[in-house]
Amino acid sequence: MDRHEQFLSAATDRGIPADEAGKFADQLRFAIWAGPAGAGDDVAGQFGGLPRLPVGEEWPGEEYPLPFIGSVDLAALPQAEGLGLPADGSLLFFLHHEEDMEEHPTTEYSRALYVPAGTETEVASPPSGHDTRTFFMEPIPFLLPEHRLTAWVRPVLPDWLEERDVKSEADTVKQLFDELKHIDELCGLVGELWPDDDRFCTLRLGGYGRAIGGQDDPWTQMAFDNVRSRHPEMSMDERYRLMREEEYRLVRELVPLAQFPTASEFYYGCFLISTDDLAAKRFGQMRSFTMFTE
Repeated sequence: MDRHEQFLSAATDRGIPADEAGKFADQLRFAIWAGPAGAGDDVAGQFGGLPRLPVGEEWPGEEYPLPFIGSVDLAALPQAEGLGLPADGSLLFFLHHEEDMEEHPTTEYSRALYVPAGTETEVASPPSGHDTRTFFMEPIPFLLPEHRLTAWVRPVLPDWLEERDVKSEADTVKQLFDELKHIDELCGLVGELWPDDDRFCTLRLGGYGRAIGGQDDPWTQMAFDNVRSRHPEMSMDERYRLMREEEYRLVRELVPLAQFPTASEFYYGCFLISTDDLAAKRFGQMRSFTMFTE
C-alpha cells in the first residue's frame, strides 16, 4: 500500500466519503527532504564540496563556471509517490544565485545535470581561479564546505489548503474548496499519518513551491506573462481571472525539482521542471527561479 492508498483507506475508515477523500488526495503530494546526515544515517547525497562529474566533462558554465550546490544519489533516495525521479544515477545542481535573480525563470545561470548509472565519474577539479571568485554583493567563496545528506519523505499540501484561504485563488480552486466538506479532518489526518519530526532540511525535491520574500513566486510570474501575451487587449479584471486559472494549471504541471537555501541569507533557489520533461529525463529543460528573501 503506497502513501496515497494509506491516506484514502484511513479517510474512508473515518466515514469521509471516498469521492471527497479522493479529491483531497489529488492535491496531496509527497516530497523528498534532505538534511545533514548524522551517525548511523543512510547517506543519499551531499551539499557543497566538489561534484563528481563524468570523466572528461567540463565544469558546468563554460566560460563562467557555476557554483556547485549539491547532488543526490537517486538510487539511495526514499521513494516519494508521484514525484517521478529516475530510479538511479545522480542529479547535480549548480547555481549562481545573484546572476540568476530575475523576474522570469531562466536557465542561463543554473544547471541540473543528470548522470546516468554506470557513467564513469571523477571528483572534478575546481575551475581555474576559483579561489578568487566571490559573489558581487557578499564575500561568499565559490566552493562551499561539504556535508553529507540523508533523506526522508514528507507530505506537502498547497498553501490554500494549509491556510484554508482561497480568496485570491482560481475559480477552479474555490469550487474544489467548497466541495471539501471535511477539510479540517482531512488536513488533520495528514498530520496524524506523517507527524512532523522537526528535522533541519537543506534540500527539497518535489512537493509544492515555497513563496519566499515579497516578490511574486515563479508560478504567478509565468501565469502573468502567459496571459498577457495571449490576451493583450483583455480587461484587467478578466486577465486577472485567467491568470489565476493559468497559475493553478502551472502548479499542477510543474514540479519543484529542487528548492534550497543558498550560502547567502538573502537568496533562495528553486528549480522547476514539467512532469513530462522529468519523466523523459529532459533535465536541460529545467528552469531556475532564484528568490530574494527580503
